[in-house]
Amino acid sequence: MSSENEPQGEGPDHRAPEQLALIRETVRKAKVPRAKPRTWRGAALAGELPVARVVVNKGVLHLDQFFDYAVPEELDADAQPGVRVRVRFGAGSRNVRDGRREGGGLIDGFLVERRAESDYAGPLAALAGVVSPERVLSPDMLALARAVADRYAGSLADVLQLAVPPRNARAESKPSPPPPPPPAPPEPGTWQRYPQGPAFLRALGTGGAPRAVWTALPGPHWAEEIARAVAATLASGRGALVVVPDGRSAGRVDGALTALLGEGRHALLTADSGPERRYRQWLAVRRGAVRAVVGTRAAMFAPVENLGLVVVWEDGDSSHSDDNAPFPHVREVLELRATHDACGFLLGSTSCTVEAAQLVESGWAAPLVAERAVVRAAAPLVRTVGDGELARDEAARAARLPSLAWQAVREGLKSGPVLVQVPRRGYAPRLACARCREPARCRRCSGPLQAPDERELTCAWCGTAEGDWHCAECGGARLRAQIVGARRTAEELGRAFPAVPVRTSGRDHVLDQVPGQPALVVSTPGAEPVAEGGYAAALLLDGWAMLSRPDIRAGEEALRRWITAAALVRGQDEGGTVVVVAEPTLRPVQALVRWDPVGHALRELAERAELGFPPVSRMAEAIGRPEAVAAFLGAAQLPPEAQVLGPVPLPVTDPGRPRRPGDPPVGEQWERALVRVPPGRGAALAAALKAAQAARLARGGGEAVRLRIDPPDIG
Repeated sequence: MSSENEPQGEGPDHRAPEQLALIRETVRKAKVPRAKPRTWRGAALAGELPVARVVVNKGVLHLDQFFDYAVPEELDADAQPGVRVRVRFGAGSRNVRDGRREGGGLIDGFLVERRAESDYAGPLAALAGVVSPERVLSPDMLALARAVADRYAGSLADVLQLAVPPRNARAESKPSPPPPPPPAPPEPGTWQRYPQGPAFLRALGTGGAPRAVWTALPGPHWAEEIARAVAATLASGRGALVVVPDGRSAGRVDGALTALLGEGRHALLTADSGPERRYRQWLAVRRGAVRAVVGTRAAMFAPVENLGLVVVWEDGDSSHSDDNAPFPHVREVLELRATHDACGFLLGSTSCTVEAAQLVESGWAAPLVAERAVVRAAAPLVRTVGDGELARDEAARAARLPSLAWQAVREGLKSGPVLVQVPRRGYAPRLACARCREPARCRRCSGPLQAPDERELTCAWCGTAEGDWHCAECGGARLRAQIVGARRTAEELGRAFPAVPVRTSGRDHVLDQVPGQPALVVSTPGAEPVAEGGYAAALLLDGWAMLSRPDIRAGEEALRRWITAAALVRGQDEGGTVVVVAEPTLRPVQALVRWDPVGHALRELAERAELGFPPVSRMAEAIGRPEAVAAFLGAAQLPPEAQVLGPVPLPVTDPGRPRRPGDPPVGEQWERALVRVPPGRGAALAAALKAAQAARLARGGGEAVRLRIDPPDIG
């Protein structure tokens, strides 16, 4: 409303509208920037270094580069390298006003550098804002993320999404405590059981950078030994990073570090901590208030200051391989960090992967193992039951458990708990004809039939109930369990030992620890709880189920699962016994009986070298529709030494069947091709595949192909 429309009169009340209109007119004529949060149109730029180089949160490969933005004067103080920023992206070069590019959508990013001039000759858009003045991205972390992106043919933005956790304003507003002084060097403790153990700790305590592949002795001491290695590194004034496969293992190392060093010396980074607490802990590490980190997979990028040691425990566990692009593996990332930061490296496990054996064979790391006499005393007695014994054993035919297993259970229950490892959960997950062993299939979708409980027979894919099943091959009407689940095994053992409590541990309910009293603990692989004082005995059932998987790693993975469970059993000197139901002549079974995971890994490595399979060679997989995979491989400028294996069709995902990450869409036929190159050509392969994928996405003329470097499962 203007002053001309106001009623005439005298007094201050009648002059107010006229003064308000005058103020509005003055504001309109003033030369001040308008819509500053959007464009900073007309605003003055920073006097020094007016250009900000930004990595935007766009994970597509053809945009894997830095973008330059103008820095307004009002953002000069906060717009420092490493902070989170908001920028306009995707406006194009036509929308330019007053020398500034405008338009586009707001997107997050990280400011990585301030420059005096831009390499881009056209007009620049201005930073829309600084999200927080907290510098969360250090130059070292940026270099690591770039190296990981290049190794896995991915984009820098995707790696930074894995490396830097989401912001939490409340956690960011709280200051971190000052860093504690370095602790005193620890005593070797149980490291004395290894000939090179004390020397390894001394090297860490004096600022050295030893690299070791550690085959840990069975028993509960591994967490304390990792804690002592971390304490030795902290005593030298440096930081340490420990990555474990799951929250239970992280809790054990966390407890060992707290007992050895006290509170406040380390940070625990796991998903169970919650976003605010986890980000607060992460900020304490980034600010230098804490120099030791224990965490799960995402902690591999933790910004530890003055890094002196990286540790990965159980590198063969699938949890160490990230499910998000570009699918980095903890072991490889920590190898990059050890090389880039010239720090110590410790790869530990009660078993030994082929990749770990290769690190020793190549001379990159030294072995850290105990003498055979010490191994035999610490490991339990391992006995085997083969198919021939099962066929002659009346008890095995009646109740699926051989007489030797029953005897081991009876003797073990006299002095403590007994562990029973079952490859599957549930009651009877997979069924077959009792006469001809043909797998029982659904008549509607050909999915496998299962018995979730003792009464109902249903399809595992479409859920259709099957009331009157007959075998399509022989016409039989009786079913048998191919692999009896953990629930039914617990039920059978409970009937056989009615006075003994039976506990189960699996995906739905994982036990962390059980008391040392006599009990039966039925567990699936990877969910075995720790028993107070160790288990008196262990049964490893249905070993053929793990050994018969169509995967090159089947033997290695089965041995790792068995040794992980058997390592929880008391030593042979204390009467610990393990019974494995598997063919005794198989190589993984023999390695378990001798407790020789290193020898098994070395033989596997020799066979991989002869066949040209990873880790001796570098390999990549391309998955997509047949025409997309063919077009992609045809356009890629692969190294001359590259060999293309396949493509081969992938199983079609049926309706109603659970779809895992990476599976084809329901009903679609996809193919997979493998590309391998000899050692030393992995970087060239990744660069060629990345360039081909980026060109394909930039043209927008075809469907995307899913790329993965060094896939953990190659069939």
